[in-house]
Amino acid sequence: MAEEAGMIAAARASEEDKAREREADPSDEIEEGEIEDADADSDADAARRGGAQPHPLENSWTFWFDNPSAKSKQAAWGSSLRPIHTFATVEDFWSLYNNIHHPSKLIMGADFHCFKYKIEPKWEDPVCANGGKWTISCVRGKADQLWLYTLLAMIGEQFEYGDEICGAVVSVRVKQERIALWTKNAANEEAQTSIGRQWKELLDYNDTIGFIFHEDAKKDKVPKNRYTV
Repeated sequence: MAEEAGMIAAARASEEDKAREREADPSDEIEEGEIEDADADSDADAARRGGAQPHPLENSWTFWFDNPSAKSKQAAWGSSLRPIHTFATVEDFWSLYNNIHHPSKLIMGADFHCFKYKIEPKWEDPVCANGGKWTISCVRGKADQLWLYTLLAMIGEQFEYGDEICGAVVSVRVKQERIALWTKNAANEEAQTSIGRQWKELLDYNDTIGFIFHEDAKKDKVPKNRYTV
């Protein structure tokens, strides 16, 4: 766990430099939710050819994309949700992350997920069924860093109750962007409040955040927060 955290934390500065370079060169566009088929070598491929050993993560993770253009009022919820790719090493994460759209580049209505392998980002998934979520929000175009640091915290196992984490989703809406952190056992108040506090600390996020039970969200359009930190 310490090695994972060290590798990921050390990569933050490099990733932010790359992000600034990408913003300076907008000509290299890719489709929503797709991975760029770049001519340049990926970090993972370069590491393998150079003889470097990849750094395995404690869990495998899958990126999912919910394309708003594929949604219809008649379709069942989640029918437009598609897995993109599963990764299990630090190198593969950066290879994927560097070649997919970040929240500020997603179209309005898009939802982009990162969940533990074999957990689907749906209320109906058995692992998620009794869970809930913490949510933070920000103005449009400001979620990129919060999303990255959330991903790094999850895959780097930075949470004391890491086994409770299912995954995270960033949602792009008209006036704001939201990031939600999904967990397994909503009734475990100690675990959930610990996760909420740690998440705020890791993101240096100062506003109060709330935790909603999935069961409440199914019943009410505007469910009340069960916990706040």
